[in-house]
Amino acid sequence: MKSLLMFAAVCIVTLTACGQNDKSKRPSPPATATGTTASGTTITINYSQPSVKGRTIGKDLEPLPGKVWRTGANEATVFEVNKDVKVEGKTLPAGKYGLYSVANGDDWTIIFNKTWKQWGTEYTQADDALRVNVKAGKTATFVEKFTITVSKEGKVDLLWGNSDVAFKVE
Repeated sequence: MKSLLMFAAVCIVTLTACGQNDKSKRPSPPATATGTTASGTTITINYSQPSVKGRTIGKDLEPLPGKVWRTGANEATVFEVNKDVKVEGKTLPAGKYGLYSVANGDDWTIIFNKTWKQWGTEYTQADDALRVNVKAGKTATFVEKFTITVSKEGKVDLLWGNSDVAFKVE
């Protein structure tokens, strides 16, 4: 009887621990944006999707003005390209990168960091592979859940709230 109770306890603990690793159950669930450009470059972005939930972006939740943001939630957002590319005209070698950003009103800095496998807030500027500056636009409708899209033309859009921040990958 003792063995049966011990076995049941181990099973419950194991199932509970496994359930906590289910990223789809997080308040900011994982998502993937992917696209292949006309030139054959595959762009894959793995990120987590925070929601506004009645809060104010830039005040109650990130991105905070002038502060580095993990461009999503949870682990660092991972930006991957299978070929050397140009982002906003600047060279970025093929590989995986942590995708970070800094919002300053309509001016944004998009950051590709060499350290991609880490918790999102563990950012080190010395590891930056590339930084590009872009202008933020406005979405046609309010976007509750942070969303990234990739077009066949290589346009990457970061959509959240009323903001649309885009950069070009060629």
